[in-house]
Amino acid sequence: MAQPHGMRTIGLLLITTMISQVKAEELKAEVWKAPNDATVPYRWHEPESLAPGKLYPLVLFLHGAGEKGDDNQAQLKHGVMAILREAAKINEPCYLIAPQCPKQGYWAPYNSETKKLAEEDGLYKRLDAAWALVEKFEKQYPVDPDRIYVTGISMGGFGTWGLLGREGKHIAAAVPICGGGNPDIAKKFKNVPIWTFHGEADPTVSVDLTRQMVAALEKAGGKPKVTYYPGVGHDSWTQTYDNPEVTKWLFEQKK
Repeated sequence: MAQPHGMRTIGLLLITTMISQVKAEELKAEVWKAPNDATVPYRWHEPESLAPGKLYPLVLFLHGAGEKGDDNQAQLKHGVMAILREAAKINEPCYLIAPQCPKQGYWAPYNSETKKLAEEDGLYKRLDAAWALVEKFEKQYPVDPDRIYVTGISMGGFGTWGLLGREGKHIAAAVPICGGGNPDIAKKFKNVPIWTFHGEADPTVSVDLTRQMVAALEKAGGKPKVTYYPGVGHDSWTQTYDNPEVTKWLFEQKK
């Protein structure tokens, strides 16, 4: 006998509430030894239950410089739990991977003189290791290869732009926040759905870096979405990840 509509609604609300109450310490903690010999501590989340034959989206989250280290915990400080909370609200069970960069490392090499990311392969060891972890999950779990998303803040925003330049053909959508990239190669990922964010009063990472990437993408024929926050400093991520429209947009994108 079919469930009354009211009962189905209550059931969905209960499931959503359970998922949204996942605590940071409940995310699984593991260490990944990448093919390039980089050692990457990471935390990860999987859907509460897996339906036979169903594939699930995967979100790669790249943290900022303030969360570097080896405790496998600090990278959860910003963004991660908000993403999972908002995904639960729209009933989008997903995998999420949050790797941690060591104190002496970085996701992508920024050149302060040229004001763009460098392109030398040898400088992307940590970012390549993070992407290799995504590929590992694709093989090991029911991950939808057409719904792999990347987002990051500050240093992770640079990492997101860097990953678009290296693996754009595999990325369904990206949300780089207060970062910068290399506008010279924007044409390589002009067709990837991108929604980028930056505070106009950011004293740490100039908003001009995001403006350069948006202009380069548009010149190449891309159609990026962009949100500039008037009067907002470096923390442009809190209101971004708290915005349900951002999460909804992200999960709507498919290759």
